Amino acid sequence: MLEKKYIDREKSWLAFNARVLQEAADESVPLLDRLRFLGIFSNNLDEFFRVRFAAIRRLSLSGKSGAKILGGISAQQLVKDITEIVIDDQTESLVILKKIETELESENIFIINENEISVEQEIYLKDFFIQKLSPELVTIILNDLSEFPLLRDNMGYLAIKLVMKKNSEVRYAIIEIPKTMNRFVVLPSEDEKQYIILIDDVIRHNLKSIFNIFDYKSVSAHMIKISRDAQLDIDSDLSKSMLEKISISVKDRIIGEPVRFIYDQMIEKDTLEFFLDKMKIDSTDSIIPGGRYHNRRDYMDFPSLGRLDLLYTKNDPLPIPELSLEGSILQKISEKDYLLNAPYQSYSYLTKFLREAALDPKVTTIKITLYRLAKNSQIISSLINAAKNGKKVIVQIELQARFDEASNISYAEQMQTEGIELIFGVKGLKVHSKICVIERIESGKVKRYGFISTGNFNESTAKVYTDVTLFTSHQSILKDINKIFDFFNINYRTYRYKHLIVSPHYSRIRFYKLIEREILHALAGRKTYIKLKMNSLSDFGMIDKLYEASNAGVKIQLEVRGICSLIPGVKGMSANIEAISIVDNYLEHSRIYIFGNAGQTEVFISSADFMNRNLDGRVEVTCPIYDQEIKKELIDNFDLGWKGNVKARIHSDKLDNKYRERGGDPVFRAQIETYKYYQRKVELLDETF
Repeated sequence: MLEKKYIDREKSWLAFNARVLQEAADESVPLLDRLRFLGIFSNNLDEFFRVRFAAIRRLSLSGKSGAKILGGISAQQLVKDITEIVIDDQTESLVILKKIETELESENIFIINENEISVEQEIYLKDFFIQKLSPELVTIILNDLSEFPLLRDNMGYLAIKLVMKKNSEVRYAIIEIPKTMNRFVVLPSEDEKQYIILIDDVIRHNLKSIFNIFDYKSVSAHMIKISRDAQLDIDSDLSKSMLEKISISVKDRIIGEPVRFIYDQMIEKDTLEFFLDKMKIDSTDSIIPGGRYHNRRDYMDFPSLGRLDLLYTKNDPLPIPELSLEGSILQKISEKDYLLNAPYQSYSYLTKFLREAALDPKVTTIKITLYRLAKNSQIISSLINAAKNGKKVIVQIELQARFDEASNISYAEQMQTEGIELIFGVKGLKVHSKICVIERIESGKVKRYGFISTGNFNESTAKVYTDVTLFTSHQSILKDINKIFDFFNINYRTYRYKHLIVSPHYSRIRFYKLIEREILHALAGRKTYIKLKMNSLSDFGMIDKLYEASNAGVKIQLEVRGICSLIPGVKGMSANIEAISIVDNYLEHSRIYIFGNAGQTEVFISSADFMNRNLDGRVEVTCPIYDQEIKKELIDNFDLGWKGNVKARIHSDKLDNKYRERGGDPVFRAQIETYKYYQRKVELLDETF
C-alpha cells in the first residue's frame, strides 16, 4: 500500500499561488505586468486566509484531527505547515518586489518614500494631502478607549507610536489607509523621470500635521493588516427574506474571528505586543512578519504611466467566423451551434444575444443564472430592458457568491424593483451553473434558444479569464435547461435530464461511468484516452477513479490550473497520468472534458471542477458538444494547451512548480498560439469570400 495517495489541497493551492509569484519573478514578463502578478499573488493569499485557512483553523480549534477529510494530515499540523509556507512565500515576494523596483528605475520610473521627496514634489504633495487625502483619513487615539476599535478585514492600517515629552509617556493610535483612493500617487515628472509614492508614505510624511495637538518627542508608523474568517452565518429566522438574511450576514462578516495578522517586521516590540494584546490575537492565529507595505494586492492597479512598452501587448478580441454582430444572432443560432472562446473572441456576442432577446417582439421569456457580475453589468441592463419590454424575466442569482454577496444583493434589489422574478437558489446548495434559455414564438409554437458557459456572465472578467460558451438552439438540451429552472422552484423533486449532466444528483455517477467506459475499452485493447482541463482537482473519489483508469492502461492528460491533489506518474498508481498547470497572462478558467471512447470521441464543457463541492454540493451543468466542428475546436484547444512548453509547470508531490522541459522543441506559448489559431480561422473565412 502506497503511503501517499493525495497531495494536500491547501498545500497544492499554495503551490498554485507560488506559480503566480513565479510570473512576478519571470524577467521575460513585462515589468508592469510583473507588478500585476505580485498583486494577484497577494490578493489570492488574502482570500485563502479568509476562506480555506479559516476553515482549517476552525477544525484545529475544535480539537478534531480532521485527517480523514484532509487526506491524512491533521488540522493542527496543517495550520503550522501553511504558516511556514506563507512566511517563506511572503519573504520571497519582498525580494521580487525589490528587484522589480530596481528594474523600474532603469526605465526612469522611481517609487520613492517620504524621505526622498524633492522640493517640487513637497509642494505638490502638500496640496494633495490638504485637498484630497486628509479628508479621507480616519485616525483613532487608542489609549483612553474603553473598547478597542474593530479593525476591518484586509484593510491596511498604520500603527502609530507617540512618545510624549512629558515623562516619556507612550500613546498609540491607528490610521486607516483609505480604500477610496488609488494607493499610488503619480507625482509630476522631473528630467524625464517618473515618480510614484504610496499613500502610506504620504501619510507618514504628514504625521506632524496629523498629530500637531500632541507635545511629543518622537513618532513612528508601521503598517499592520488583519484577515478575518469569511464564513457566513445565515440566520434561520423564517420571517426574514433571503436577501435580508444574506445582507445581515455580510455585515456581520466584518467582526469575524481574526485568522491572520501581518505586521512590518521593523515595528517596535512594545507596539506589536500592544496591538496583539488589544486585538486578542494569540499563538493559535497566523502571525506573519512582513515588509514595510502590506495589501500588495493594490499592485494589480499600479498606474501604467503611458508605458505600453512595459505591458503585455493587448490582442483585440476576434470575431466568431460566420457569426455577425450586425445581423440577427438568433437567426444564425437557429441554423447551427456556435462557440465563443473568450478573451480570444469578442464577448459582445453574449451581450448582443440578450439585447436582441430584450427587443424581439417574438421573445416571451428569458431565464438565466447569475453568479458573479461586472460592476456596471450590461447583462443586468439587458435583463431590465427585457422586463420593461414586457418579457417574463426569471433570474436565479446566487446571493452567496463568495465576496460578491453585497454586489449581488444590490443587483437583486434593482431587478426586483423592475419587476424581474428572482430565484434565490436551493437551500444547502450554491447555484454555480452558467445557463440561459429564452422562449420565442415561431409559427405559433415555442422555440427555445440559449447558451451554456464555463464561466460567469461578467464582461470584465471575460477580458482576462479563458472561458467557452456554447450558443445553441438544440431543443432537447434547452428543454433540460428548463427543467433546471423547474428544480429551482420545486427542489424536493429529482428531475431526469436526457443530455445535460447536472450536479448534485448526477455529475459524480455520470463522470464515474464515463471513466469506467474508457477502462473497459482499454481492457478490450481498444484506443482509449481521457483529456481533462479544469481549475481544480481535489475530490478523492474522482482521483481514485482516474488512478483505476491509469492502472487499466488509459492514457490520461490533465491540464489543472490550480489545486491538483492527484499525484501523477507513480508506478502502480498513476503511471499513465500526466498533469500540467498553465499560468500566463490570461487566467485559465474553462472546463473541457474529452473522452476517447474508442474513436467515438465525446466532448463536454462544464461549470464544474472535480471537487467535492462541485459534484455534490452545488448546482452545476455539464453540456455535451454535438456539433462536429465545435467538438474539433475544443479538442484543438486542449491540445494547444498541452503542447505549451513556456508557461507550463508539472504537477508533482514535490510541489516544486518545475517547468516542463522544452528540450530541442521550439518555443510554444499556449495562449499566444491559441490566439493565432483563432486568427487563422478568421483569415480562412476572409479568403473563402
